[in-house]
Amino acid sequence: MSPDTPEPERARERTDGTAPRPGDAPRPGGAWPEREQPPGWPGGLPVPAGTPVTAPGADPLAGHPGVVAELPGAGATRSGRPLLTTLGVIALLTALGAPLGLLWAWAAPATPVRQTPAGAVYATTQPEQPIAADGWFSLLTLGFGVLAAIALWVLLRRRRGPAGLLAVTLGGLGAAVVAWQVGRRIGLSTFQRLVETAPPGAAFTKPVDLRAGGVDWYGPLPLPHGNLLLAAFGAAVTYTLLAGWSRWPSLRPEPEPEPGAAWPPPPGFSSAPGDQPAR
Repeated sequence: MSPDTPEPERARERTDGTAPRPGDAPRPGGAWPEREQPPGWPGGLPVPAGTPVTAPGADPLAGHPGVVAELPGAGATRSGRPLLTTLGVIALLTALGAPLGLLWAWAAPATPVRQTPAGAVYATTQPEQPIAADGWFSLLTLGFGVLAAIALWVLLRRRRGPAGLLAVTLGGLGAAVVAWQVGRRIGLSTFQRLVETAPPGAAFTKPVDLRAGGVDWYGPLPLPHGNLLLAAFGAAVTYTLLAGWSRWPSLRPEPEPEPGAAWPPPPGFSSAPGDQPAR
């Protein structure tokens, strides 16, 4: 320390124990230069005793999960929103099974039957219409699952992850069950009435139904099987493939440096002429 050193710089050296850098303008009372200001604590929160001083630019709440948990609404926001989003996606996809069932009933052919004294029988020995109904249902539900997974991946990019996979899988399964019940009930009451009242020899049609899928009950537990699982299968496989091909480790879009932009300087490096480290 030379006798020519201004008094404010002496005061600063005595109070904070840091030597001034070249180019730093003197501050009254030995105040820190603006770029050296330590990070502040969020307003309204007391600083616990023994709290370490974080590096410049770091999150002052890093390493203090207890303080973060005490922020108003922090816990409810983090735990409630993903759950509500998952349930909302499952409910929406399940509801979309109703128009899917209408489309299946319109596309699949009805099976011709003939009334006999013993009841209604198929008009031909080996009808192809029931097989076509199963095929149409399989194609429609599988395509629905694939499109649902792609839509969920694109629209809810901030919610990508296991929760999205679970939502689209359960939603696809629910949509398939709803589509099956809606499609098979279109014209079912008319068919049952004709079976009971039509005279022998009358010809009419049987509504679409599934022969390669259904729901088995094990007590109160339903177990779908067959082509009812195709929507969930297509959704799960598509979502998993999209996650595997994602270029972001977190599956969520991350900011990328602009072309030609320089890499950020390492921590503690300053571009000021007088702040270059000694070599």
